[in-house]
Amino acid sequence: MTYRMIFNQTGYFGRGAIAHIAPEIARRGLTRAFIVTDPVLADNGTATRITDLLDKAGIGWEIFSDVVPNPPIEKVQAGLAAFRASGADVLIGLGGGSPQDTCKAISVIATNPDFEDVLSLEGLSPTTRPGVPIIGVPTTAGTASETTINYVITDTSKQRKFVCVDPHDIPVLAIVDPDLMDGMPRSLKVATGLDALTHAIEGYITPGAWELSDALCLRSIQMIAANLRAAADGDADAVEQMGLAAYINGMAYSNVGLGLVHGMAHPLGGRYNAPHGVANGILLAPVMAFNAEHTGEKYRDIAEAFGVAGARTMPLDEARVAAVEAVAQLTRDLGNPTRISEIGVEADGVDALTDDAFADVCTPGNPRPATREDIKALYTSLL
Repeated sequence: MTYRMIFNQTGYFGRGAIAHIAPEIARRGLTRAFIVTDPVLADNGTATRITDLLDKAGIGWEIFSDVVPNPPIEKVQAGLAAFRASGADVLIGLGGGSPQDTCKAISVIATNPDFEDVLSLEGLSPTTRPGVPIIGVPTTAGTASETTINYVITDTSKQRKFVCVDPHDIPVLAIVDPDLMDGMPRSLKVATGLDALTHAIEGYITPGAWELSDALCLRSIQMIAANLRAAADGDADAVEQMGLAAYINGMAYSNVGLGLVHGMAHPLGGRYNAPHGVANGILLAPVMAFNAEHTGEKYRDIAEAFGVAGARTMPLDEARVAAVEAVAQLTRDLGNPTRISEIGVEADGVDALTDDAFADVCTPGNPRPATREDIKALYTSLL
């Protein structure tokens, strides 16, 4: 058995890390940046913190801020046109998963123009050339797009999200600066934190996991269990730890895959525009329960990471129950929805969700194979 791991060339971590952006651009001989972000970050001064550094260094820039949640094909194409007109030679993805994913799609299509339809990038993208260099600058502690080879785009015509997996899209530089994360609304910290936890747990239990990915995912679970509640309530040290935890598990799940939680969450985003982390939070504990008997000793590790007393010595079936309940309790404590009916799903929508989830690229990575009937039963149980 052989394993492949693809990581960033360079990363900077900690408060003030954005100071390294301009020197790294200059070091690479690049001269003009195209910043992909959303309207909130363009208006609240976050983008200005980056452009001020570029101005000081004499580096030109342009901003594309027309990114929306669950980014659709049309926004990618609009951003691509603006990038081509800008004369830029480096991209900066500034924000959460939506700006980062839009940025990645622009990057790979700019150097692989045969994929301008965007849809043809789905799955294991068959591009042949590295994308335009990307600097990933997250403002949330969730998707870890700054270190992954994945991105997710929405096909609004079919109300579905699709995953693209492509080593050509990985940022050449990651800047994980918690100074940019402190001001997130509590709801966003909760949603992105649950997304990070889902990445860590699914990356830990997927059949493709191995020793290196296990080490990364388990450490991330420990960090999230210890810090997410405090980070949501504004503790600065906990916010910093969450940023690191998201990056750590991003290195793992990007390479080993995810599972049924993401397979079922993507349709909730595509059909109901549910925030991705919110959807993951609803599904994580129930899908963990569904998978429990197919995870060996790993739920014991998860229970121990959450501080469950006696997790190392209790019977395995009890440890599995304890791990699921620890995750469910965290979700409740954070105030995330726990039922899909809370985000607008009704019984007559379950069949379409089921078909989409069964076909999703993440679903085969689940440790327990899931039939259509299994998926429908899970959705129905959460109405």
